[in-house]
Amino acid sequence: MVVELLLSMTERIGIIVTIAFVVTRFQFFRSLLSQDSLNTYQLIQAILLFGILGIIGTYTGITVNTESLEINKWMLEVTQEEAIANSRVVGVVMAGLFGGWRLGLGAGLIAGIHRFTLGGFTGLACGLATIIAGVLSSLLHKKNNQVTFTAAFLMGAFAEALQMLIIVLLSRPFEQAVSLVSYIGIPMIIANGIGCVLFLLIIKSVLSEEEKVAALQAQKSLRIARKTLGFMRQGMNEDSAGAVCRILLEEVKASAISMTDDKMILAHIGIGDDHHAPNRPLQTEVTRRVIEKGELLIVSREDIHCQAENCPLGAAIIGPLKQGGKTVGTLKFYFRNAKEINHVTMELMSGLTMLLSYQLEAAKLEEAQRLAREAEIRTLQAQIHPHFLFNTLNTILSLIRIDPEKARKLLRSLSDFIRQNLTAATSDRATLKVELQHIKSYMSIEELRFVDRLKVYYEVDEGALRSEVPSLTLQPLVENCIRHGFREKSENCVIHIRIMRNSSSGVTVSIKDNGKGISSERLKYLGQKVLESSSGTGLAVYNVNKRLILMYGEEAALKICSDQEKGTEISFSVP
Repeated sequence: MVVELLLSMTERIGIIVTIAFVVTRFQFFRSLLSQDSLNTYQLIQAILLFGILGIIGTYTGITVNTESLEINKWMLEVTQEEAIANSRVVGVVMAGLFGGWRLGLGAGLIAGIHRFTLGGFTGLACGLATIIAGVLSSLLHKKNNQVTFTAAFLMGAFAEALQMLIIVLLSRPFEQAVSLVSYIGIPMIIANGIGCVLFLLIIKSVLSEEEKVAALQAQKSLRIARKTLGFMRQGMNEDSAGAVCRILLEEVKASAISMTDDKMILAHIGIGDDHHAPNRPLQTEVTRRVIEKGELLIVSREDIHCQAENCPLGAAIIGPLKQGGKTVGTLKFYFRNAKEINHVTMELMSGLTMLLSYQLEAAKLEEAQRLAREAEIRTLQAQIHPHFLFNTLNTILSLIRIDPEKARKLLRSLSDFIRQNLTAATSDRATLKVELQHIKSYMSIEELRFVDRLKVYYEVDEGALRSEVPSLTLQPLVENCIRHGFREKSENCVIHIRIMRNSSSGVTVSIKDNGKGISSERLKYLGQKVLESSSGTGLAVYNVNKRLILMYGEEAALKICSDQEKGTEISFSVP
């Protein structure tokens, strides 16, 4: 008979487990499982749910006559001489394991008070034991993915063993209580322990599904981020919005995707594109509301306010796109009806609006950095131009009295040089070929000043001249050779200019003079900052070095070697 009762109890456990499986299919239950902590409303919902599972466990029980120990496989009513062998504690124990003492106590009170109202030989004992089981099971409370099968089995078995003990202590006559417990005790302990394990197995499968969905959503989000990044860097315009909407339509199970700014529809891809056309003002009040409040909304056909009578779009999710904390537009997922909108789609929309907003923010920051960088380069270039100009004008001024023809020739050369200088100053970078031509124009002016005292030697790999450097990079370095290196040198002034490809697929540029070298103290800081000194500030070298680093990084910084007897060599390498 004990075996028969165990088999019957196992059947009843199957009913509870089946009901639990059905319940876990509902999004409401999945949402409860995904919460680390429940608010008051969610707690009440959970207490009612697990309490009802406990009541179902009672009604699916088997009545046992305490005198004859005869069983009735279906509980229709409970007489004073009968007890119920049931799986009530499964729902209550699982409530305590997953939700802690408040959920365990709440579910235990509902299921326990209900059992007490049914009466019978063990009504008081079973009702009290159910409440205690809910509280005790909370002692093993952990997060959903950390509850073990062993803990579930032991807690279910212990709850039933405790109930048997309370029956013996409270139910009278004592002999009948002992006889009943000896008959139903072991089957109920084993069956309810197994029931808790099966319930946990179902819940873990639900959590595993949720984790897989989350992982797939994360992969999808990363894939979308990779595809959309290049377009969102362009900012929000008709072309970038159209490209992003096409990408999203491939990835999202929606009927149409739309994007707007705060005034106009930028793109609409999918069904309804015959009348939901871009370059139109915002059509709906709900879109304006999303822009004003910056909150995601789900809207129905009535809220969409489509002017086309047979528009196939019956529902939509509208999410805000933000930049700098301000809502600058919206992203819309359109569906044929509201039934197609589910929890996964909502989470995806929420994630995508954040992702696209971050990309807009990054585009804005990138643009600001680019403008700042261009402004800095322009400032550095502007600082170089007067430096050479004043030197040349002073030379022309001195030649006007002693050699007017040479002054006229020098002025013409200066005019050509300034024309090239202005052309170079309008761009951030120039090829080494252009820079070399610029140096040669400059040297034609200096040769008139130095007559036969200055010689320039060029060693150039023609294949290296395609590489680019910041505009007006080489001329200030050559000018420094003349202005500082040859200041105290009256003859045999030599400059070597070398432009060659190196073994690391880059280009090395070297400018070497045989003039007076740089002191070790000055050399230590030259190019790193502007210096205060009677011999010069080092501004030209500093500007060139800063611009090379801005364009190519620290690897392109100037390398300066100098000997006060042999002269100075300045070199750098670029890709």
